[in-house]
Amino acid sequence: MSMPLADRFGRPLRSLRVSVTDRCNLRCQYCMPEQDYAWLPRDTLLSFEEMTALARVFTGLGVDRIRLTGGEPLLRRDLPTLVSQLAAVPGVADLALTTNGVLLARHAQALRAAGLHRITVSLDTLHRARFQALTRADDHLAVLAGIDAAARLFPSLKIDTVLIRGVNDDEIVDLIEFGRRLGAELRFIEYMDVGGATGWRHDAVVSHDEILERLTDRYGDVVPLGGRGSAPADRFVLPDGTTFGIIASTTRPFCAACDRSRLTADGVWLMCLYARAGTDLRRPLRAGATPAELAELVRTIWSLRADRGAEERLTVPRRDTLIPVAALRKDAHLEMHTRGG
Repeated sequence: MSMPLADRFGRPLRSLRVSVTDRCNLRCQYCMPEQDYAWLPRDTLLSFEEMTALARVFTGLGVDRIRLTGGEPLLRRDLPTLVSQLAAVPGVADLALTTNGVLLARHAQALRAAGLHRITVSLDTLHRARFQALTRADDHLAVLAGIDAAARLFPSLKIDTVLIRGVNDDEIVDLIEFGRRLGAELRFIEYMDVGGATGWRHDAVVSHDEILERLTDRYGDVVPLGGRGSAPADRFVLPDGTTFGIIASTTRPFCAACDRSRLTADGVWLMCLYARAGTDLRRPLRAGATPAELAELVRTIWSLRADRGAEERLTVPRRDTLIPVAALRKDAHLEMHTRGG
């Protein structure tokens, strides 16, 4: 038996996030707050067959979890076709999707039938007017309809909420109650200073510890659940059995256990959400590289990986926006919506 593939810190290659498009139908404050963006040329986007071919390379090296992201992945036409292709790849034990939910109600059934295992929906507020202010779109009712459809079809539904002080942090308890009614697990995400978060400020971060303090004040003892492994969220249980998670990438980075990498819609492979550059897999793929040659390239790059981006950001004394707007406008690959969050 061959040794499992590991990077310089002994982290295995287990999880791959595949962005299927850099386009999005929302303009969320923490991700796409600007008016203008650079976009990936459409002729550079990987076909479903190319994405599946690369997925086979990665699963051959130990990846067993694939998550489809964007942009907004449901903007990619015929996405259930890709889901069915990936679901048939040997070694894929967990096939998931992260979506903003706007188009989910009309696609949830087809995604389930195609073989999708799990769905995570982003929902940052329960208030329509606040949603419109956060996203510059009046699609709140569509998102709620999508969540309702997904809750009926996907028992392990998760809801992700990015908390921003003074914007939506007064809804922590309300969101927990909303998830409880649906049987969905809330995951609160600390506001991160990556990619398109051009308005990020340290004092806008609602920290892991503060979230726990507020929930303890409301519900009583909050008990941590063990067995996190390489998962991004610390999970907890309330006295009534309700579970929730906190993804504390800003104040409590989990780089030491990170086993995930990202593939952009045009085939750039990124080792870290904070990475400034990646490896172009599209060019060798389209130039006729064999699966064995692509696997050797992936194996070499991962074995050299030493990325600990979130931990390094934690040491910055005057932490501010990671990438200036001028740089973002020149390179779409630096954007959160291109690299899949």
